[in-house]
Amino acid sequence: MQRATAARVGFIGLGMMAREHARDILDHGGRIVAVCEPSATAYGLAEKLFEERILPLPPNEPDWQRFVETYADQLDAVVIVTPHVLHFAQAAACMEAGLDVILEKPMVMTAAEAEALIETRDRTGRTLMVAFQGTASTRGTEARRLLRSGELGQILNISAVVWQDWATNTAGSWRQEPEAAGGGFMFDTGAHLLNTVADLAGEDFIDVAAWQADDDYPVDVRTVVMGRLASGALATMNGCGRAIPSLGSEIRFFTTKAILRTGIYGELLELQREGHQRFRRIPAETPGSVWQRFVHVRAGEAPNPNPAEVGLRMARLWDAIRLSAQNDGAVVTLGSAVPLERVPASGPAPSLEPAAS
Repeated sequence: MQRATAARVGFIGLGMMAREHARDILDHGGRIVAVCEPSATAYGLAEKLFEERILPLPPNEPDWQRFVETYADQLDAVVIVTPHVLHFAQAAACMEAGLDVILEKPMVMTAAEAEALIETRDRTGRTLMVAFQGTASTRGTEARRLLRSGELGQILNISAVVWQDWATNTAGSWRQEPEAAGGGFMFDTGAHLLNTVADLAGEDFIDVAAWQADDDYPVDVRTVVMGRLASGALATMNGCGRAIPSLGSEIRFFTTKAILRTGIYGELLELQREGHQRFRRIPAETPGSVWQRFVHVRAGEAPNPNPAEVGLRMARLWDAIRLSAQNDGAVVTLGSAVPLERVPASGPAPSLEPAAS
């Protein structure tokens, strides 16, 4: 559906990441009409953004349900940057109210929530885009094209790692409250890794085994995952949230004709083709922001790089990771996989299979 590129925007959540989105929106033609932020401190920190642009600070309705009721008819789109447990209810309510949505990662807590959100999107006809910068970037788009076109041959193995001093950086925040966050490092920063692997591979995992360690934190801070995709490709995903002060990632796709190397934020794209000794950087335009991509998607000028189906694929993987880790790495077998373009609104639940002896 085509909609105007100019948009009246609302925010649910105005913390640090939300303020980055707000800065980008204000600098690229969007108008922020109203916000919902229960924290007076977070609301106050946003004031500088508007002062620098000689704009008034938008009104704040701290209760998100009253925010939707009060401002829905004055808005075109909403950016949701809140604790993970709130994502489903808030995104569904906004779409029911006739609003398009940018939803911070991870999209929802479970595959069941993802399926329900897809039903709401389809019924309301709204645009829903998940804020994964890497797969929304131009490098992410090119990596997806290369891997799915057949140009690089068949995917054989995937090796992915992400690390950060996350445990100390998020101590005392909702990100380490299990009920609010739905997981620890691998479901927060690591969600970018899980999404990039699942999205670029373009198929579902059918077998997953995982181990997690909390190291006396309230949530997991270290995770290792092994998986097998429908095509037979094998994957390892390693997340360490207790690294020395740093943030980094590397994802390699080993195919029959090449090795593709990228990162979780779309900051890197390199390719070593068969017969060549070194990686070559793939030329790509400067990655557009999530907001810039959303504007084109909303206007009907480009396909959605991060639709809810991407969130469903990652949610199914996360459900399997949690189930396996809770059972000491027992193999979890998921239902038959289908291409992303044909992911159904519902699917079989994962089941535990005994690990090979």
